[in-house]
Amino acid sequence: MDKKLVFEQVKELGLLAVLRGPSEEKTLRAVDALVKGGVKGIEITYSTPNAQTVVSKLVKKYSDEILVGMGTLTTPEHLQMALDNGAKFVVSPMFDPALTEDFVRSGLLSMVGCFTPSEVFHAYTLGADVIKIFPGRLAGPTYIKDLKGPFPNIPMMPTGGVNKDNLADWFKVGAVAVGAGSNLCPKDMVLNEQYDQITEVARDFVAAVNAVKS
Repeated sequence: MDKKLVFEQVKELGLLAVLRGPSEEKTLRAVDALVKGGVKGIEITYSTPNAQTVVSKLVKKYSDEILVGMGTLTTPEHLQMALDNGAKFVVSPMFDPALTEDFVRSGLLSMVGCFTPSEVFHAYTLGADVIKIFPGRLAGPTYIKDLKGPFPNIPMMPTGGVNKDNLADWFKVGAVAVGAGSNLCPKDMVLNEQYDQITEVARDFVAAVNAVKS
């Protein structure tokens, strides 16, 4: 899929679930629960056991029904795993110029983790499609508002600290989408296999996102 179309999907969805699963099986079942609750953007982090297999299985099961990417990528080898297993977007937790250039050359939608204004500007000039403001918890929505002053056209997405109660604040300051982890898919619910509860949390989260975007 063309990365421009992937970017439009990310904007339309407005929400990516960031999963650091405890096991391959539980991660797959957690994704099923999220999809049942209406979450259609899924980022599987490399720190998830057998992450590349999880991505491959999700791509085969859901095809274009959901948008699957791979995150916490820090090396070219990680990027190759994402490419080989059908990821539609790739995400790094930090800014590294060489890795960013590899991301751009891959042809996949690239989301590069940044925090400082210098990192944001440098990553974008190297060709990053979306700047992941991380950790969002530390920055807060007003930080993106401040960054948007000098960089109004750079797409930004916070990850870390995003919850139902502050969703409106992130979108109000110009976030193209938000990445949500444990507030969307609580770790204890995954560990205890409370998948129906995960679906309920997902439904509420998606409803909140849709209400804000509308």
